[in-house]
Amino acid sequence: MTAPTNFPRFFVTSPAPCPYLANRTERKVFTELKGPQAQELNEALGRIGFRRSQTVAYRPSCQNCQACISVRVVADEFKPSSTQRRNIRRNSDLIVTECRPWATSEQFELLRRYLCTRHPEGGMATMDEIDFADMVEHTPVSTFVTEYREPDGEGGAGRLIGACLTDRQEDGLSMIYSFYDPEQQDRSGLGNYIILDHIRRTAEDGLPYVYLGYWVEGSRQMQYKIRYRPLERLGPDGWRRFGDEEQSRLISAASSGEQGKAPAISGGTKDGTPGGQKQYKLS
Repeated sequence: MTAPTNFPRFFVTSPAPCPYLANRTERKVFTELKGPQAQELNEALGRIGFRRSQTVAYRPSCQNCQACISVRVVADEFKPSSTQRRNIRRNSDLIVTECRPWATSEQFELLRRYLCTRHPEGGMATMDEIDFADMVEHTPVSTFVTEYREPDGEGGAGRLIGACLTDRQEDGLSMIYSFYDPEQQDRSGLGNYIILDHIRRTAEDGLPYVYLGYWVEGSRQMQYKIRYRPLERLGPDGWRRFGDEEQSRLISAASSGEQGKAPAISGGTKDGTPGGQKQYKLS
């Protein structure tokens, strides 16, 4: 892939408490995404482990720690497990709509319910409607919001119960942030279903990958990502697939709760803090 003509300037954030593992400090390297080459730059950086937050691309750059591992699902080879097949059947009646990146009050209210239940002390818990609009709408790349609605009984789209902010890339989809109704009793596994639906749509479009962000072994809230096969991780030698035995061991450990023995600090979130732009301010 050809690099952008103007090489970007990179900066480093101030050290802060790690949101994934206790008694550790995180630091990020980041750059601005702007101008006519923002899409190309974002895709190039995404292939080497960067994530997007509004007009910034970032990745962990922590001293003495490399626990955050970029992972992506090989969509065109994905084979759902029996649990994942049940999830697909249970939620297959949902009406899925791909929307332009325009924040709505309905989406924000759903996000608030999700955060209050799942991440009440996380970095996004204090977001107001303006912050949410910035998170969704301030994008220099190809971005959309996928909405998941229950049928209204008359063949139309009813109540919003899930949503995901996603970037479209030449080699697949990068899931920036998803949220859903945490009080759905008859639709357990909505978060996983949103991932499964992105995998399906990526494969149908003939694209190879769904980027899930960072997986952290030992962090409870990150273990859902290890359950998708085949899964690739980014290392010093590039992207490499998890071996079947290793991934089976990690899935078993996650299911038994062993991966939660190294707890995150209070308020840790599932994958960074999209929209938390203060950490990227340049003095």
